[in-house]
Amino acid sequence: MQIGLLVLMFILGACIGSFLCCQARRLHYRESHKKSLGPRSVCMNCKKQLKWYENLPIVSWVIQGGKCRKCKAKIGLAEILSELATAIALTMLCTTISIETASTLEWIIFGTTLALIISLAFLAIYDGIYGELPNFALVISLVLAVAVFVVKNWSIWSWPIFLDTLFAISILGGIYLFLYLVSKGKWVGDGDWLLGVIIATALGKPWLALITLFISNITACFVMYPFVKSKSKKQIYFGPFLVIAYTITLTFSSFLESMII
Repeated sequence: MQIGLLVLMFILGACIGSFLCCQARRLHYRESHKKSLGPRSVCMNCKKQLKWYENLPIVSWVIQGGKCRKCKAKIGLAEILSELATAIALTMLCTTISIETASTLEWIIFGTTLALIISLAFLAIYDGIYGELPNFALVISLVLAVAVFVVKNWSIWSWPIFLDTLFAISILGGIYLFLYLVSKGKWVGDGDWLLGVIIATALGKPWLALITLFISNITACFVMYPFVKSKSKKQIYFGPFLVIAYTITLTFSSFLESMII
């Protein structure tokens, strides 16, 4: 049953990633052109309405070679990366719960965390494509992060837990806010520190915040190195790396905690 859940979440994650990327494109197009693309999916180049078989997550992109069937314009990597990354993220989240032994509270925590990851995935996709973090999505993610914090600590609430969370927020949110202010927005964007606050609130522990900080920066350096080496002026935005780091830290948090203890 556990394997079935993992397969189901991978498929669901790919579908959600495709939907989120589509909505990110639509939102940006509407804000840039002051008009809607309409209710159906279309090619962003020739505006041809896509058939259902052209909208299959991952599969359609691979079969069509990442191009529109009509105008042959490149669809780009954002779509396939969004589908794969969201599918992997949801699958990784499923490894943190046992379908056979999980309690009701554990399922509530799982469901709330799932909603948060989906919201963060939208932010990562939008930031990765356009270099912006929409305010409404940040607010939704913050509300969900607080909900995750509440359900995780409902039965074990104490002031040390609250103080640990504040410390975690000061690590992720505080460091990125400092970098934003010092660089005047050149090193990190004005939404990155808010994203750090959201992730730290959901994690609730300083050492998890430190691990997330480490993973996000190492991953960003690894991806940015070829561009720096080639002296490319292409901008790489930081939001996706924070979300990736959060997913990794969350997945292995129990293992990491056992290693520390």
